[in-house]
Amino acid sequence: MNMVAIKRTQNPFIIRGYAGPEYFCDREQETAALMSALDAGRDVVLVSPRRIGKTGLIHHLFHNLERQSDIYTFYLDIFPTQNLSEFVQLFGETVLGRLDAPLEKAMQRVMTYVHSLVPKFSADPLTGSPVVSLDVAERDNKLILREIFDNLKSSEKECFIAIDEFQQINEYPEKGVEAMLRSYIQFLPNVHFIFAGSRQHMLQDMFLLPKRPFYQSAQVMNLQPLDREAYYRFCASKCLTKELFLDQDVFNALYDRYSGYTWYIQQVMNRLYQYEVSPVQELVDAAVREIVAEQADAYARLFNVLPSGCRRLLKAVSREGAVTGILSGSFIARHNLKAASSVQASLRKLTEIELVSKTADGYVISDRFMADWLRTL
Repeated sequence: MNMVAIKRTQNPFIIRGYAGPEYFCDREQETAALMSALDAGRDVVLVSPRRIGKTGLIHHLFHNLERQSDIYTFYLDIFPTQNLSEFVQLFGETVLGRLDAPLEKAMQRVMTYVHSLVPKFSADPLTGSPVVSLDVAERDNKLILREIFDNLKSSEKECFIAIDEFQQINEYPEKGVEAMLRSYIQFLPNVHFIFAGSRQHMLQDMFLLPKRPFYQSAQVMNLQPLDREAYYRFCASKCLTKELFLDQDVFNALYDRYSGYTWYIQQVMNRLYQYEVSPVQELVDAAVREIVAEQADAYARLFNVLPSGCRRLLKAVSREGAVTGILSGSFIARHNLKAASSVQASLRKLTEIELVSKTADGYVISDRFMADWLRTL
């Protein structure tokens, strides 16, 4: 039986992970600013709303850094962690063993500095790099964390560590985590940190309020949406790889629809590229309907468990896009909501569970595709 090889074309509109500079749009000034600050010995606080491209920028920066010799980069997203123990396990498994090769040398270094537990070592089957797994249950996590930092410091190798959703440490039940981390980090001259996060006010307060341990310990950078013209040129050039023409007015409408938030635009462009027809507005609308339909059941389950006041407020915000005077009489009357006190209580709940976010333009539905779904109700 003859097998026919099928040529697979890489979709250039990446929707998860980092695929290299060829698929990364612009951010030249931001990358240079990050590089400049870290080279000068300044740690960086990278603040942005979710799905604007923060994580991609970090990986792009690390890709550039790794071209240099004897530089080590580490990325960890601590959003899923619920306590100090889970943080220590994730942090330790991310950094331990990575500074030395072969495996025997890595084991020797880790065992020299980490006395509080016995890590399990293995080798990555693809790269051969050392892989460490930890069991920190019922251990002295503060001591283990100090030993991990001692291991980093002793290597004298230049390390760059990005901790994404860093504000999550404020949710841990243990007291004093913020102060403890600060006390360890300030004595690591060979380790540079990027503290990234999407809960903007919480993260900024950690570094800008005088009473907080990390006060003025890092340079704050606020990430903005991609430049519209640069993003259009990128998308148009990628469409041309399939001889597709992307009209700038069509792109501008898509950009405005999602306020320049990269993740949503990439999702739609990913679909349009697969259609193999030059995108027009009707195709954009079809792609959005397709994406929203795939998530409709999940949105409905989430929506239906909310109190009625929250449901009404969600629908009202989705219809307006962004709301500045959310407690104003005109907004309440326009959408037949209850009293301002009821709206305020619903708003508090919706912001706590991050279904609604406060932005420079006003209150918005955090998930823009969910907003599209809500407007169909």
